[in-house]
This record gives sequence, C-alpha cells and structure tokens, in this order.
Amino acid sequence: MEQTAGREGGQSLVENLLSVSGAFEGSEDIALARDLARNFLTDVQAVHGLPVSGRAMGIVQLVVSELVTNVRKYAPGPCLLTLEVSGGSVKVTVWDSNPTPPAILAPDPLRIGQHGLEIVMAVGQSFAVHREPVGKRITTVIVLADDPGGDVTGRRL
Repeated sequence: MEQTAGREGGQSLVENLLSVSGAFEGSEDIALARDLARNFLTDVQAVHGLPVSGRAMGIVQLVVSELVTNVRKYAPGPCLLTLEVSGGSVKVTVWDSNPTPPAILAPDPLRIGQHGLEIVMAVGQSFAVHREPVGKRITTVIVLADDPGGDVTGRRL
C-alpha cells in the first residue's frame, strides 16, 4: 500500500493529502478493496493521528464494497480505487472502463436489490459521476469523525 503525505510550510498533516490506490480486476478483489480501505484508515489514525470513528470505518468499507461490486457487475476490465484523506474527510473514487453512467434509481422499499448507489448517496457528503476519456469516475466523500451534532452523515446545513 502506497501512501503519500505532504508537509509544506509547517502545516499539519490534517490539511495535507494522504492517499492510497489499488487496481482490482476480479470479483474476489472486492474483499481486497475493503481490506485496502480498512488498512489505510487504520494507518491514518494510528500513524498520522487523525480521528477515524468506527462508524466512518464501516461506512467507507461499505461504500468501497458497493462501488467495486458495481464495477464487477457492469464494467469490463479492471477498476482503480483511490482513497484520499484531506480536511477530516476521505474521498473515495472508483474508476472503470465503461463510460455509461450508472442508473440511479428512485428509492423503492419494495425493490429487491439494486440499492447500492442509494446507500452510497445517503451516507456521503457528496456524490459525483465524471466521464473520462476512457470510462468514468465515481466519487463520494465521507467524514472521518462523528458529527458532534448527531448527524450520522456529517452533512453541514
């Protein structure tokens, strides 16, 4: 696992970028992607002293699992997972080779399955899909520490 951290002009690591990336190609790699996320956030907390709540740890692993699973189901070839910590949040980005944006279905409690993106959008501060010259990139941001006001997503009004 490669991590990068910058330190310029005496700024704290909290304001600088920590990141890790991994390429995945098979369905067995979904568990490896979750492991990468867990190990990275464990290091962010243990090595760099940034707070990572248990809730955030679980949510990031869930988001990684949902996004990488979607790639395995709907896109040919490999995917690239990147996690970047900056300013108290982790940005989760998954790139795949299929340029078609995902179908984002309206919430339906009677529907069985296909709730992954619903979940990702509900737990993140943001959600974006960007077309790339080859494929697309899906990004969401998760706060690392629990919101003292009790908002489980850490959204700010």
